[in-house]
Amino acid sequence: MSFLKKLFGGGAAKPEEKPAEAEPVHHKGFDIIADPIREGSVYRIAARIEKDVNGERRSQRMVRADTTSILEEAVETSVFKAKQVIDQQGEGLFQGQQV
Repeated sequence: MSFLKKLFGGGAAKPEEKPAEAEPVHHKGFDIIADPIREGSVYRIAARIEKDVNGERRSQRMVRADTTSILEEAVETSVFKAKQVIDQQGEGLFQGQQV
């Protein structure tokens, strides 16, 4: 019977691995919070980029097309890609954003 459960998807499901709220990584006055998105067996590269602007906390979500099957790699790559966005856009990242 246990063989049939496994074959047809019965039995206990594995809990989905989701990273705990990551510690912010500071880069050029911005805070980067890695937040990879679980999609089946892979993680999509994603992060929040935050900064205090004129006394208000602003946040921008970055989601990339890149994926990886390793959670730790997804976290590292999310931070790396967010740093690239900050380096390219700087303060312009929050221009035109409504509070």
